[in-house]
Amino acid sequence: MTRTLVQHHTNAGPPPAVASDTSVRARDWAEIQERMLVPLHEAVYERLEVRAGTRLLGLGCGSGLALLMASARGARVTGVDSDDELLALARTRLAADAELPGRASGSGGAPSGAVLPTSRMSEAALPGGVPYDVITALQPIGCVAGDAKGLGPALDAAIPLAGRGTPVVLTGWGPPERCATAGVLRVAGRLADRLRKGGWRPAYRDDLEEVAARAGLKPDGSGRVSCPFGYADTESAVRGLLSTGVFDGAVRATDRRQVEKEIAEALHPYVRKDGTVWMPNVFRYLIART
Repeated sequence: MTRTLVQHHTNAGPPPAVASDTSVRARDWAEIQERMLVPLHEAVYERLEVRAGTRLLGLGCGSGLALLMASARGARVTGVDSDDELLALARTRLAADAELPGRASGSGGAPSGAVLPTSRMSEAALPGGVPYDVITALQPIGCVAGDAKGLGPALDAAIPLAGRGTPVVLTGWGPPERCATAGVLRVAGRLADRLRKGGWRPAYRDDLEEVAARAGLKPDGSGRVSCPFGYADTESAVRGLLSTGVFDGAVRATDRRQVEKEIAEALHPYVRKDGTVWMPNVFRYLIART
């Protein structure tokens, strides 16, 4: 199993942080929020039969949890992200995973967790021009104005690294009526609209298909996956939700304390008697081919 991480300066993955709390937010994403999407990742990998020998390129890899999951299946993974802090966490995770007993070495005697950071997507290409078997964009789109368009440049750069007919997986939020978290995310839209800073918007039915069409991809199946958001308490929920980047426009339009207060208020219906927070959600994935 070989894992490689590269840096690519496009809007793939959680949007860049506002203010100067990038390290804190990256850790909140890695420690609180990222795991909420594990059922989505598992469903995609099962559907595509990701296994030993699969060459997988992950766009918007964040802090690397989805890459670790693919690597555990034996895949050779390469991660790409635009966020320095998230990428650093992913490198640390993959390097630690490679040092576990029983992990195989990569090509050329390099440890399987070796990371090769670069700012150019072209350096994500596999040696010898070997094409990728799977391309994934597992950071869901469809809840922040412009996030679908932001994925375009990453896809344009990645598709030439895959062979003809390679599956490309796009993921997004399900219908607002199926996502309890949508009610909380509306706070972002309402606050951001005060200064027209851009914030949450409801997911549209054809978000993923439109991205695929712009990239010249052909849809070849889709699915829906239940991904409930569960938190130990309201404070953890607020931190996790802020780490997604959905509330950045709201913070710019008001201030962080105001946003935190209104998120906490919106969470009240989902706080259980033991203080934990539970919000059922549905996410969608689209398989398209090059």
